[in-house]
Amino acid sequence: MTRKIHDSSGIRDATSDEIAEINAREKEWADNSSNRKLELIKEYRLEKLIQTDWWVLRGDITDEQKLYRKNLRDIPTNYNSSKYDELLARDSNGNLTHSVWSKP
Repeated sequence: MTRKIHDSSGIRDATSDEIAEINAREKEWADNSSNRKLELIKEYRLEKLIQTDWWVLRGDITDEQKLYRKNLRDIPTNYNSSKYDELLARDSNGNLTHSVWSKP
């Protein structure tokens, strides 16, 4: 497969060493997909926990609210990488669709 490189002299065919480096970077990116997804899930989880901190602070959190927050905290334990795409799924409006994100 011919790869192109854009450098100060213009666009040219990549050397075999450059192709190997490009392929290695692409493989590393693909291999790290689960870690990137988990980091994104953790960011969403933190947002949801911060949004519901006031439930705890007001002093009369319901059992449903406690369970919701517990389920958010337990995401890394309860879901493995095969479920990350489901956790990150969005509807046509951009809302996360997995039930774990739905507030009681």
